Amino acid sequence: MLVNMREGATQQEIDYVVERVCAAGYQAHLTCGTEKTVVAAVGSGRRNEVEALRAAAGVEDVVAISTPYKLVSRKVHPEDTIVTVGNVQIGGGKLVVVAGPCSVESREQLLSTAEAVKKAGATILRGGAYKPRTSPYEFQGLGEEALELLSEARALTGLPVVTEVMSPQDVEIICEHADMLQVGARNMQNFSLLRALAESNKPVLLKRGPSATIKEWLLAAEYLLAGGNSQVVMCERGIRTFENEMTRNTLDLAAVALIKQISHLPVVADPSHGTGRRDIIPVMSRAAVAAGADGLIIEVHPHPERALSDGPQSLDFAMFDKLMSGLGDRTMSAKA
Repeated sequence: MLVNMREGATQQEIDYVVERVCAAGYQAHLTCGTEKTVVAAVGSGRRNEVEALRAAAGVEDVVAISTPYKLVSRKVHPEDTIVTVGNVQIGGGKLVVVAGPCSVESREQLLSTAEAVKKAGATILRGGAYKPRTSPYEFQGLGEEALELLSEARALTGLPVVTEVMSPQDVEIICEHADMLQVGARNMQNFSLLRALAESNKPVLLKRGPSATIKEWLLAAEYLLAGGNSQVVMCERGIRTFENEMTRNTLDLAAVALIKQISHLPVVADPSHGTGRRDIIPVMSRAAVAAGADGLIIEVHPHPERALSDGPQSLDFAMFDKLMSGLGDRTMSAKA
């Protein structure tokens, strides 16, 4: 339920409402907007006691929330959330481009890619240290060695780093090296991992599962916000449909537009995983921007034909530079 405070409500009136919401058995989450404050009563409690707050001083109205995802909803938080990753803001009006290799393979590969994507205008570096692969015989990542290399790349280029975390046990060490932690598609409903990330002080990039509904994706984000981490970015990376020959996944741009409408969280699109084809990544990138995406995440490799993972969907440096030029001045360009 939402307790909408009147414009100009005093701190004492707000504190009283928070106290009564907690006394009724709910968790109280405050959203302080530019004009008024909203107190969200989240969880299970005595609804009648919250409804009675309509008569409390400073209260404008009490409204029931019909959706199961409360804290990610615009009803609770009408204004757009801006997520800060290092010195970069996602959701602040400029298109943010996250770029780098699927997997960190070597020092030379990572550092050359980091310098190339920064020169082209990317503002966040991506790179996998721990890689969940469909086959146990495929390259699984360099682990802690890759984390050290990502830290070196950040020091060299100034680009903040995002990398995937696969288990709660890895959260602490990855937090030492990364500015943002990615929940991969296969782990979207790894609730133990989500709870651990909710307690961290790092922004989270939450990828949509390949078979997840939009509602399930939003509820995964709800785990993070309910646990105390409001710095969450949603990532549409393509879903599994009946099409399995011509594209790797189906990039659901309707989901991008819808999330922007019903949630305050920023949304980025991943046309690399969403298509699996480097030849259509540029046009799908522009389509994602048109749908309202706050950012893009693009796989880039110095030699895609030699990549240990996701070579067919990786752009080389020249292709990435051309893609960035095609996006025009909508990007938060790092070019000199």
